[in-house]
Amino acid sequence: MMKYLDRLEEIIITFLIGTATLVIFAAVVHRYASGLPIPGLQDWLLTINMAWAQELCIYMFVWMAKFGAAYGVRTGIHVGVDVLINRLPAKWRKTSVLVGLFSGVLFTGIIATLGASFVWENGMHYAVYNKFGLPLPEDLFEGPITPDLEWPTWAVYLAIPLGSSLMCFRFLQVAWVFARTGELPHHDHSHVDGLDEEVMDATEALEEYEAHKFDQQPDNGGVK
Repeated sequence: MMKYLDRLEEIIITFLIGTATLVIFAAVVHRYASGLPIPGLQDWLLTINMAWAQELCIYMFVWMAKFGAAYGVRTGIHVGVDVLINRLPAKWRKTSVLVGLFSGVLFTGIIATLGASFVWENGMHYAVYNKFGLPLPEDLFEGPITPDLEWPTWAVYLAIPLGSSLMCFRFLQVAWVFARTGELPHHDHSHVDGLDEEVMDATEALEEYEAHKFDQQPDNGGVK
């Protein structure tokens, strides 16, 4: 189950940063190409409205940052100063690390709770009530929308409770593993996913080839 969650997390981050990059590229090309005095092409480009691109990319980078923070906790790529902690005795070091991890749990848990309350009151409750045909209270309002895309703002702000909840879970996950094994996730900047497996496969194939080549050599009785 955790394997699928990890993969989903990576897919979301990759999709967001990849799509945002493409949208930014298209918006920049459109802006500069629209200024070129090319008959026909300029008129056609000016009919295309790209005002929404900047707003969309801002929202995508916000979502990417929230899920990327959770990914950082899982893989250990967050910047940390642990010089003092590493000099402590083993018992005090373990206690200090656990205190830090559970502080992260508390902080992200509070942010997730407050974020969920804010999103619910910002229009999500209206959308849920309206979706399932529930009777709407008199003081219930639809909630604001974004300027360009005209999306409900609660859908954009949903990144806060979702990302913070995932980050809180990752802190708990790391704390559980550390309490049992004493190991923390460590990110190797020189590691590339899948590269080690390819190197191992190539090495094994080369060894098999050399062994096969040696076996195929004719026996000349030791005469060179």
